Amino acid sequence: MVFLKKLLVGKFTYKNRPRFNPIQRRILNIRAIWNNDHQYDNGIEKIVRLFLSSTQLLFPGVYIKYLACKIGPEYQDLSMDTYILLKMAFPWFILIHNLQDQSWIVLLMLYMLLETVLYIPTLIFASDLFMQPRSYKRSMLLLFFNYLEIVVSFAVLYTLGHHMNKPFTHWFDPIYFSVVSANSIGFGDYHPITTYGKILVSIQAMFFLSFVLLFLNFFSTKVKSKGYFDNEAE
Repeated sequence: MVFLKKLLVGKFTYKNRPRFNPIQRRILNIRAIWNNDHQYDNGIEKIVRLFLSSTQLLFPGVYIKYLACKIGPEYQDLSMDTYILLKMAFPWFILIHNLQDQSWIVLLMLYMLLETVLYIPTLIFASDLFMQPRSYKRSMLLLFFNYLEIVVSFAVLYTLGHHMNKPFTHWFDPIYFSVVSANSIGFGDYHPITTYGKILVSIQAMFFLSFVLLFLNFFSTKVKSKGYFDNEAE
């Protein structure tokens, strides 16, 4: 038990229990944007920031952090790590077990995908009262898992109906096409032939271009490296 706690929780650095729980912080964030406490924005910028900040209350992530906080603030990161990994694994599970015909499963996947898609711009544009992460390297690692979730979720969407020039013959084929489309490579072995397929590819290509460039640029200036030899004086 001590081994698992050391591995999964590590050395917790918060000196005191956070004053506000995750749900309260989201509500305070919305109020801060509305009252222009930290930024004098208006018009479409303020509307977008209010929308992005409010949507976080519509998804499970903030409530999972709240429940973990009830156990102890040191378990918030661990709970979110687990949740993000499960979200990443869900579309893989759908493809491997060929569950695309179950409409409720696909709708659940879309709901979870929407949370990820909206969280990324929220973190950048509406983070007035977001707590600074304990590790920006961890945040970039979770970003990679978010990337995988979105890639495989789009792969599931490509299998709905007959929108490609030829059918997918293996569960990994739509993932391969999704990765190729996300990176705008386009080998040509698979390509969309319907309006639905073309729109989906266009959305994915535009989204990933902004996702990678904007988000990696946001974190790259904040990641600090510390090698083992930096600890010699300790």
